[in-house]
Parts: sequence; C-alpha cells; structure tokens
Amino acid sequence: MAMDLSRITVRPFKLADADDMLLWAGDDRVTGNTRLDVCVSKEQAIAFIRDECMAQEFKRSICMDDRSIGIIWVIPWLGEDNFKADLGYAIGFKYWGKGIATKAVKIVLSQVFNVLPYLKRLQAFTLVENKASQRVLQKVGFQREGVLRKFFYFKGNFEDFLVHSFLSTDEIPPLD
Repeated sequence: MAMDLSRITVRPFKLADADDMLLWAGDDRVTGNTRLDVCVSKEQAIAFIRDECMAQEFKRSICMDDRSIGIIWVIPWLGEDNFKADLGYAIGFKYWGKGIATKAVKIVLSQVFNVLPYLKRLQAFTLVENKASQRVLQKVGFQREGVLRKFFYFKGNFEDFLVHSFLSTDEIPPLD
C-alpha cells in the first residue's frame, strides 16, 4: 500500500520531540550515512534539539502526523561564501523507500530560497555507496556534479563523496 505523503510535514523541532527522535536517531542504520552521532538517551536527544536544532535557523523535523521521524537541515556557509549552503537529511529506517525523504526535500526547496534570500546554491554530499540518497536528490532536480575523492574524514576513514547541487534559478519541483 502506498504511503500517504500528505501526512508528511517539515517543521521546527520541539523539546517534546525527544522520545520520537530517539526512535530514529538511536539507530546507526539511520545515522551511519550522516555526520550525526547515534543518540543514546532522552537527555542527549533533548540537548541535541535544544543546542543544535533550535539554535540553528534551518534544522527541521521531518514529521508524519506531527511526530518526528527524521531530520532535514540546511547549513549556510559563512562570510563571502554565504551564497551557498549544505543540505542533509535522515529518516527512520522503517520509513526508507517510501518517498518521504523526497517529499521532505521538496518541502525544503519550496521554502529555503525565500527564507534565505541570499542563497544561490544548495549542495548535498553523499557517500558514493549511498545510492538511495542520490536518487532522492536527482528526483527533486539536484544535478550530480561529480566525485570528490577522499573529501571528508568520515567516521574514522577518508571517504569519497558525490556532490549534487540545486541553484536558486533551478525549477522548484511541485509538492504533490
């Protein structure tokens, strides 16, 4: 049965999301492809929401029926490079492959260039092996730019990453 994607929203985090966050942020299958650490306690989840998510302009909760099932973020670069920002996301393992990440990225694309009007370029980095995330980016109109060899020191190893970009002048995909 197909997922009803109208149930998916993106909103700022609330401290009350801590228990829901533990369900996905406590799973290394979810955090393994991101720079997020596995969240092991409610106190750690509350601290992350308070100190990271609520303190940054665009770290949002991916929700189903207003329950947190993942995270999506846009982190602008600073100084002269503030015209670009990095996009990242993660959703609970049981929600993989259902179009939820694609819907969340579409929602963010429909907002981010208005919320951050100086932004010209949104870029996303994926591990070369993370084909699912690459498909999400391509489905919403990101352009694959290439492989960056040994680009990040990632979880104890130097890893190759693919970079994809979406420009403020690209066509924003419809939300449906």
